[in-house]
Amino acid sequence: MSGARVGLRAAAMLVVCGFAASAEMIVIRNVDVYPVSGAEVKGVSVVIQDGKIADINPKLVPPKGARVIEGKGLRVYPGMIDSGTELGLSEVSSTRETVDTGELGEFMPQLRALSAVNPESEHFGVVRVNGITSAMTFPSSGGGGGGGRFGGGERQFISGQAALIHTDGWTWEDMAIERGAAMHLIFPSLGGRGGRGGGLPIPDSVLEMVPGATGATGFSAQKRQYDQQIQKIGEFFDRARQYQKERAANAPEFKRDLKLEAMIPVLEGKMPLAVSASRATVIRDAIGFAEKQHIKIVILQPHEIAKVGAELKAKNIPVILGRVLALPDQEDDPYDGSFTAPAEAYKAGVKFAFGTFNNEFIRNLPYQAATAVAFGLPYEEALKAITINPAQIWGHASELGSVEKGKLADLVVTDGDPLEIQTQVKHLFIKGKEVSLMNKQTRLAEKYMGRQ
Repeated sequence: MSGARVGLRAAAMLVVCGFAASAEMIVIRNVDVYPVSGAEVKGVSVVIQDGKIADINPKLVPPKGARVIEGKGLRVYPGMIDSGTELGLSEVSSTRETVDTGELGEFMPQLRALSAVNPESEHFGVVRVNGITSAMTFPSSGGGGGGGRFGGGERQFISGQAALIHTDGWTWEDMAIERGAAMHLIFPSLGGRGGRGGGLPIPDSVLEMVPGATGATGFSAQKRQYDQQIQKIGEFFDRARQYQKERAANAPEFKRDLKLEAMIPVLEGKMPLAVSASRATVIRDAIGFAEKQHIKIVILQPHEIAKVGAELKAKNIPVILGRVLALPDQEDDPYDGSFTAPAEAYKAGVKFAFGTFNNEFIRNLPYQAATAVAFGLPYEEALKAITINPAQIWGHASELGSVEKGKLADLVVTDGDPLEIQTQVKHLFIKGKEVSLMNKQTRLAEKYMGRQ
């Protein structure tokens, strides 16, 4: 009986080895490589096999049976990464049935965005056309740090776990790069005059001069509510830490709690806390909260970078900047505040990446970076902010973000600079597989251009 088992095992090994040996090899020949991690290399061959970059060699002779793509006049770049989206979770924002974000509850850390991702979303095809191969998808955008709301005006603080995903795959399991890439915390904000992330509080003395204003909406009441909300978040973290201790002790009366269980990777420093915090005062409070709790944080959609850049640099806290092509946050902000924020972050020495935080604009990710270049950001830093920087921030720089031997073959082959709007993506590879560049718009164009 044991001999039969050995025979079956050997046969199985032969099948596996045969499959590995017959895996398709793709050679992009005579192409210019822009690795991001180093200087460009012209006229080389890039070999793709088993989903990875197997070699980058100027003298390579394609082996028999390899698929050869002639790359003369073309360029290879790493696939782009959007660090703030709701890809796969929201299809038509105005139609509730197609939106799977913003579950009810103040603290929902056990929710995973990944399990709700729809691989058939039309958004994936659209973003791939512009070279975006990966994205962070969040369970809630958080309104840019203004304190997420649900139901009857209640606030949501922890919306769940964001996932780092590829933009192609048969199932959400197939698309996953990291199921729990970050826990999303929507930090409270002091109320104010509006704006995407909540404004500065208006003092009572000023409100007294405004017709109809009352002390109930004044600075004192706003500050009291703000402090209470931060205290509530702190109490939840304290409960999670106590749960962590009881779990480690394995006490007989210990009962598992899915919400508190989900917080353990955050408390252990294995999962960063992605904090939606907009204004400088709120960002400083978020930094203080993180230090008190001894956790790693990433700030989402910060404004007023010039005011907090030195603190973020000193604490080694990365940020995910929102859309560059955006209106001013508040009516008295500079018209170019969003345009110059990346250059300000760079000058302050803050590690940053770009996020579009709205499915409508993900396809414009390279042009957001390009606009930042026009307003003072060095070109090389703009390219890093959509490739290697997000890979480093989310802990996957060993796999993504640059064109290097051994990394996943997430590659974009273009006929020019990917930050220029006239450039066309000619080939797109995700995990070594060439992905179709067809999408809803191209299908409609073909349909109606071919109409008789």
